[in-house]
Amino acid sequence: MSALPLKDQGPARQRGDAPLNIVVLGLSITSSWGNGHATTYRALVRELARRGHQVLFLERDVPWYADHRDMPEPPFGRTALYADLDELQREHGLAVATADLVVVGSFVPDGVAVGDWVQAQASGHCAFYDIDTPVTLAGLARGGTPYLEARQIAGYDLYLSFTGGPTLARLEREFGSPAARVLYCSVDPSLYYPDQAAVAQAERVDLGYMGTYSVDRQPTLDALLLRPAQAWPEGRFEVAGAQYPQDMVWPDNVRYTAHLPPVRHRAFYNRQRFALNVTRADMIQAGWSPSVRLFEAAACGTPIISDSWSGIGSLLTPGVEIFLAKTHAEVLHLLRGMSEEDCRAVGERARLRILANHTAAHRACELEGYARELLRSREQEGQGARA
Repeated sequence: MSALPLKDQGPARQRGDAPLNIVVLGLSITSSWGNGHATTYRALVRELARRGHQVLFLERDVPWYADHRDMPEPPFGRTALYADLDELQREHGLAVATADLVVVGSFVPDGVAVGDWVQAQASGHCAFYDIDTPVTLAGLARGGTPYLEARQIAGYDLYLSFTGGPTLARLEREFGSPAARVLYCSVDPSLYYPDQAAVAQAERVDLGYMGTYSVDRQPTLDALLLRPAQAWPEGRFEVAGAQYPQDMVWPDNVRYTAHLPPVRHRAFYNRQRFALNVTRADMIQAGWSPSVRLFEAAACGTPIISDSWSGIGSLLTPGVEIFLAKTHAEVLHLLRGMSEEDCRAVGERARLRILANHTAAHRACELEGYARELLRSREQEGQGARA
């Protein structure tokens, strides 16, 4: 299902539609350290609140995020921390029971138990929001994950997936989901935009990459960034991301930063001539799995070099709005052979395409539409029973 252009999103709510009461149980909204979930949840909750909905975000209070909270009190919706499952049930049982929609996210601690409780407790509708769909499906193939078991999928009224395409039909056909719908990640255009004036010329980078270390992504990072850096000593490169091995040796012309808080992401993309997008193996296999870095870099007007996967052309047109590469030679050809004017033109085309379809406002509108579809279906069922 394609998103509507931003200009066609309409008012905050359609006239006559009551605000929704939504509870979200997600991995984290207070800390972006080592995860991409917080960025997604912050943008989505803010836009839902802006549309007039009541949103409560419930987050497990764990030491890893407690020590690295870059937004301890989000200024939108309401956020509450809970220590364990007992406290969640004791303190927030009423909120879950009375919500119009309860959303349980992937990688929530004790997510299987949380999901069972939500499905039993909620009198409204419940949904599973999978920010890691290909990873989840790979885990289910091995017998299950700590946050979702196959038996639970049919119990969620809605399966919201970061992955679109054929995976949606598979979730319905193989796992019995009543309704699998795509809800891609998104970008906040108030935070990500062309901002060259804020970047000193001395900071300019030819190619940069942002992403947590993963074994399956590393060969592509080696091929498309580290090998070009080694072959072109005059070029300047940058990598930002947590969990890279401490003994990893970076070429002299590659600057590495272990963690870059979201407040510095715009400057990171704006100082790059090109941004690199590297996709995990499970997501390549599934296709239709864009990462948030794709949208953020594009919104900044930075041209993107990416690995290839099914569905990428439905988001950005290869050779026109994005470049696909398999070898370091292809990357070097772009870095050294493309004029600044052509770079800016590609980046601008990508920026306009993303802003027309993939902002946080679009995602909030899509989620609201899915929720109202469920509510209308239940209302029609009730009317049929009374008749």
